[in-house]
Amino acid sequence: MAQAAELTIIDRPEQRFPLKLAPQIPQIRGLFHASAQNQWDPKTDIDWDLLDISKYSDEQLMGAREYWSRRAWAEYGAISESPALQIRFCQDRLEPDLQLYFTIRSQEESRHAEACYLMAEKLGGYIEEPFVNVYQSSVATHGVRKMALDPNLPLEATIAALVCGAEEIAFDVFKHLVDVATNPVAIQIVKSVMRDEVRHCAFGWAYMEHRIKDMTDAEIKVVEEAVIIMIRDVEMNGYHSAWLAPDNPASAQEVRADRLTYEAGLGATVEEEEIPIFVGTVQRIRQRMQPWGVELPIFTHPKIGDF
Repeated sequence: MAQAAELTIIDRPEQRFPLKLAPQIPQIRGLFHASAQNQWDPKTDIDWDLLDISKYSDEQLMGAREYWSRRAWAEYGAISESPALQIRFCQDRLEPDLQLYFTIRSQEESRHAEACYLMAEKLGGYIEEPFVNVYQSSVATHGVRKMALDPNLPLEATIAALVCGAEEIAFDVFKHLVDVATNPVAIQIVKSVMRDEVRHCAFGWAYMEHRIKDMTDAEIKVVEEAVIIMIRDVEMNGYHSAWLAPDNPASAQEVRADRLTYEAGLGATVEEEEIPIFVGTVQRIRQRMQPWGVELPIFTHPKIGDF
């Protein structure tokens, strides 16, 4: 007997009406208005004329092309998350503040991807995929679209893992990049992205604080498992930082590209600089989630140890 296809959120009948548009989570409605008022255009709001590539060696430019192309790949994945989550918000008839904010969040992720793409292009050309295919397992999507459309997975697990986990880690790295980059265009890009990312992170924590008090112990356990998987199997596999990926020729090439970019001041960082930042972020996430009943374990990575 043929097994029935697994149902997703989009297999449910739609129930759009009556529309409820009044604010229900004021903090998230405020983030929507803040994002709407702080739009920027990568083509015109970044001073690309300040990017003098004649100052850099061919090797440095190649490394920076790889680095900024890889950043664009991650942002393309982020663009695809938003529609899936919008479907979930609508189908579950959740607070309208979520839907409004994610319309802007989609635009912001598109801007980030465009800025990274343009930077790679101006450094010598955008690279469409890793030179060594095995590295794709580190930068491939982290499964958020599937999570968002799974009716058996609480939405809170997806938001906690994606936003309070992965985006919190990405934000701290961007803060660090502002300090270590020296190229004025690289600094402009990371500052612009960081201003959007601070709202992305605030959204996740605001939504979870709004929901956690009404969640069951079983639902909170699912949240805990999702956050653990995001940190252990996605972030610690090199999704945002190449040096965290398993050692192989592919990751070694990406790590080398990061170091060349870092040494040129073009926007990347390196293992020895990022380890304390990554560890500190995970520790902060652990502490902040403890009052919810989410207990993150001690993680272990060969380049870090226990943390």
